[in-house]
Amino acid sequence: MVKGEMKVRFDPEADILYILIKEGPLKDTVEIADDLFVEISEDGSIAGLEVWRAREHLLKNLVEHKKP
Repeated sequence: MVKGEMKVRFDPEADILYILIKEGPLKDTVEIADDLFVEISEDGSIAGLEVWRAREHLLKNLVEHKKP
Protein backbone atom coordinates (compact mmCIF):
# COMPACT_ATOMS: atom_id res chain seq x y z
CA MET A 1 0.00 0.00 0.00
CA VAL A 2 1.31 3.44 -0.93
CA LYS A 3 1.81 5.74 2.06
CA GLY A 4 -1.30 7.87 2.53
CA GLU A 5 -3.50 5.58 0.43
CA MET A 6 -6.67 4.36 2.15
CA LYS A 7 -8.52 1.21 1.18
CA VAL A 8 -12.26 0.74 1.59
CA ARG A 9 -13.88 -2.68 1.64
CA PHE A 10 -17.49 -3.70 2.07
CA ASP A 11 -18.60 -7.19 3.09
CA PRO A 12 -22.23 -7.46 1.91
CA GLU A 13 -22.90 -10.71 3.79
CA ALA A 14 -21.72 -9.33 7.13
CA ASP A 15 -22.88 -5.78 6.25
CA ILE A 16 -19.57 -4.35 7.46
CA LEU A 17 -17.75 -1.40 5.92
CA TYR A 18 -14.02 -1.35 6.63
CA ILE A 19 -11.74 1.61 6.00
CA LEU A 20 -8.05 0.75 6.20
CA ILE A 21 -6.02 3.85 6.90
CA LYS A 22 -2.68 2.30 7.76
CA GLU A 23 -1.36 -1.25 7.64
CA GLY A 24 0.60 -2.80 10.46
CA PRO A 25 0.25 -4.38 13.88
CA LEU A 26 -2.66 -3.26 16.04
CA LYS A 27 -2.54 -2.35 19.69
CA ASP A 28 -6.28 -2.13 20.37
CA THR A 29 -9.78 -1.89 18.92
CA VAL A 30 -12.18 0.51 20.60
CA GLU A 31 -15.95 0.74 20.15
CA ILE A 32 -16.61 4.48 20.05
CA ALA A 33 -20.36 4.23 19.29
CA ASP A 34 -22.88 1.51 18.58
CA ASP A 35 -21.50 -0.50 15.65
CA LEU A 36 -18.52 1.85 15.11
CA PHE A 37 -15.04 0.58 15.93
CA VAL A 38 -11.65 2.28 15.68
CA GLU A 39 -8.50 0.21 15.35
CA ILE A 40 -5.44 1.71 17.03
CA SER A 41 -1.95 0.94 15.74
CA GLU A 42 1.03 0.27 17.98
CA ASP A 43 2.16 3.90 17.66
CA GLY A 44 -1.24 5.13 18.89
CA SER A 45 -2.56 6.40 15.57
CA ILE A 46 -5.81 5.30 13.91
CA ALA A 47 -5.20 2.34 11.63
CA GLY A 48 -8.75 1.57 10.55
CA LEU A 49 -12.47 2.01 11.04
CA GLU A 50 -15.23 -0.61 11.01
CA VAL A 51 -18.90 0.20 10.61
CA TRP A 52 -21.20 -2.71 11.46
CA ARG A 53 -24.74 -2.72 10.01
CA ALA A 54 -23.34 -0.29 7.46
CA ARG A 55 -26.41 -0.22 5.23
CA GLU A 56 -28.63 0.84 8.10
CA HIS A 57 -26.25 3.43 9.53
CA LEU A 58 -24.84 4.96 6.36
CA LEU A 59 -27.81 4.78 4.01
CA LYS A 60 -30.14 6.15 6.66
CA ASN A 61 -27.81 9.11 7.23
CA LEU A 62 -27.36 9.74 3.51
CA VAL A 63 -31.12 9.76 2.90
CA GLU A 64 -31.72 12.09 5.85
CA HIS A 65 -28.95 14.41 4.63
CA LYS A 66 -30.60 14.76 1.21
CA LYS A 67 -34.02 15.73 2.58
CA PRO A 68 -34.84 19.37 1.81
